[in-house]
Amino acid sequence: MRLLIISGRSGSGKTTALHLLEDEGFTCIDNLPVNLLPALIEQISTSGQPSPRFAIGIDARNINNDLTKLLTVLESGPLPRENYHVLYLDSTREVLLKRYSETRRKHPLSDGATDLNEAIEREREILEPIATTADMTIDTSQLNLHELRSAIKYLVVGSDRPGMAVLFKSFGFKYGLPVDADFVFDVRCLPNPFWDKDLRKLSGVEPAVIAFLDGEPQVEEMFNDILTFVTKWIPRFENNNRSYFTVAVGCTGGWHRSVYMCERLAKALKADYKNVQTRHRQLSQNASSGSTAHLPS
Repeated sequence: MRLLIISGRSGSGKTTALHLLEDEGFTCIDNLPVNLLPALIEQISTSGQPSPRFAIGIDARNINNDLTKLLTVLESGPLPRENYHVLYLDSTREVLLKRYSETRRKHPLSDGATDLNEAIEREREILEPIATTADMTIDTSQLNLHELRSAIKYLVVGSDRPGMAVLFKSFGFKYGLPVDADFVFDVRCLPNPFWDKDLRKLSGVEPAVIAFLDGEPQVEEMFNDILTFVTKWIPRFENNNRSYFTVAVGCTGGWHRSVYMCERLAKALKADYKNVQTRHRQLSQNASSGSTAHLPS
């Protein structure tokens, strides 16, 4: 049996996650009270159904239930630790406010005495016990619908495959750190292709930029050091029952150096891990916006 608990603040993509998991063959139940979870797990475990997969949505609508009990319920149940995971989705307050403003939906915790700002903060406090115990977290603040679906599918498919799933994510420090990263590496000290006018509008996946960075001794040294570090420490996390791991590499704008480094690291690790992927945050956002402008990377 495989059990996935899905939680997160309203507006962060929990419903999208449940719909995707349903498409992937999961049986999905939304807004299940925590105190009903033990009986459900027991019934599923003894049903005799071959390899059932369930995704359970638990969120702030459980306000009358003590969410601090969730981890106790899971740990004391019949499922071994490797058979259940908790996925938490979140976004920044500013993004949640914008999403509610655009959709004009009512927040589940807002009422005549509680405005949207207060409801969002109250929900954060209520869900804190789940957020701190989750073994998978996705910050959806800067993800479009397609990217969110890809991120969720990466985590779900990755944890279904033997061995750990490893994601290398490039980003621009100018736009903030990715909060779902396990390791973060800063490559802003490396030579920058941006200052070559012939390379400026290209990205780190294109041959001319790759050739430029391949020819720099500092780049080779940085690559070898990061590769040595991650190949040493990622297996330690895998031995601790982690099913996925995210390595973020950042440069100034997330366009050249970080993209190049993520692609090269991913290629190097594919010999040891069956599910290695790359995601380039700034390239994806640029493509979705239709813009060709970018800042030094």
